[in-house]
Amino acid sequence: MPSHEMQPHEPEHFRRTPRPVTLAATQFSCDWNIEGNIARAERAVREAASRGAQIILLPELFETPYFCIEQDVRHLNLATPVEENRAVRHFQPIARELGVVLPISFFERAGRAYFNSVAILDADGTLLGVYRKSHIPNGPGYQEKNYFSPGDTGFKVWSTRYARIGVGICWDQWFPETARAMALMGAEVLLFPTAIGTEPPPALPVNSREHWQRTQQGHAAANLMPLVASNRWGLERSLQNPSGLYLNFYGSSFIADATGKKVAEAGEAEDAVLTATFDLEETAQLRDNWFVFRDRRPDLYTSLLSLDGMR
Repeated sequence: MPSHEMQPHEPEHFRRTPRPVTLAATQFSCDWNIEGNIARAERAVREAASRGAQIILLPELFETPYFCIEQDVRHLNLATPVEENRAVRHFQPIARELGVVLPISFFERAGRAYFNSVAILDADGTLLGVYRKSHIPNGPGYQEKNYFSPGDTGFKVWSTRYARIGVGICWDQWFPETARAMALMGAEVLLFPTAIGTEPPPALPVNSREHWQRTQQGHAAANLMPLVASNRWGLERSLQNPSGLYLNFYGSSFIADATGKKVAEAGEAEDAVLTATFDLEETAQLRDNWFVFRDRRPDLYTSLLSLDGMR
């Protein structure tokens, strides 16, 4: 008689349905032609979409040069409410046309307050809401406290058509608490629009490029999820002191996988569109197998709730 071997049966709860998502980083230079910058951003978005990207990240404050290089109250005239912002209004129909998710960085005015903000456009063009930058830097060439109040939204995670995304803004990316908070809130992808370059004179030239990348690679690795960072590139000068104060933005936008490995990277002085595809179910399984969230000890982290670490 022929033998009849038992065929293994996989339990239903063992089965995972792949959830591929294609992410894109974009990189370009910016000048004082606002409409030209928006057009440049649109070209990058359309190129990314043509390559299959579903979630596309543009750089920080891409409508203009990085005006925070100097203190000049006239730059406050650039701020708008979210519903009046040119870039947000421009990209809503494009998000709907292309079926892509677009976080749009912009200078927000809300009543008498000003914020460095990002508007989240879902793939049907719907404005899901606004995140306001939590950590506001202030130093030579990065004088953001002159313009922005600390964000009052708290960290946020957005359920979009393709993934749950956590979005921080530039200086936020230097704080591990930002990424961990968004991961705990259910983010599957971390996104950081950025404007960063070498330190301006009279300081000695400092190129933080590799430090900047490694910090965010650590966020991806520690939280076991992909990360996208989009930076600008090019030399930008102060309007008040064009011969003496400048920033050289070093580009180097990149995409990291859930182990922190760079899987796509732009050069330091070029326009670029980067894409990478990840299976969100695969990365979820990786997180489950590493147990970093299971083994957390919030009861030991109370020092994080104070500035001096003494709580």
